[in-house]
Amino acid sequence: MDLRKVKKLIELLEESNLSELEIKEGEEVVRLSRFPTGSVAAPQVIAAPAVAAPIAAPTAGTASAFAAAAASAPAVPGLPPGHVVRSPMVGTFYAASSPGAEPFVKVGQQVRIGDPLGVIEAMKMFNQIEAEVAGTVLAIVAENGQPVEFDQPLFVIG
Repeated sequence: MDLRKVKKLIELLEESNLSELEIKEGEEVVRLSRFPTGSVAAPQVIAAPAVAAPIAAPTAGTASAFAAAAASAPAVPGLPPGHVVRSPMVGTFYAASSPGAEPFVKVGQQVRIGDPLGVIEAMKMFNQIEAEVAGTVLAIVAENGQPVEFDQPLFVIG
């Protein structure tokens, strides 16, 4: 299949409300999808802060100091007290893996560290947002399909 045709198909998919498009031309097949399928995890991209001092191996003291700093962080006005999961990037937030699917989490649901909470689409890449702490989902701040900014609160886990 000609590369120009593939590019045109991508443009058509982006301009439409379709979530998937599959074209067969002879023995060649092109399948385009807005959402990942199967059990393959979406790549996760997280911005890391710059470090001025050399990085040392973590110790129990540094881990407890980090936990104390996180616990003493100022609460976001209007949100219940708890750990605030923030957006690591600018993009579009989705609460479920595909339109019509059940959301990854609901308010009141128990989550463990690493459980998927949602995805953020940025530059046609879907980046999974995972729970940073174990607990109960107290609030879902972001709305499905809405744009989010870097460091914007998405969830509160208590």
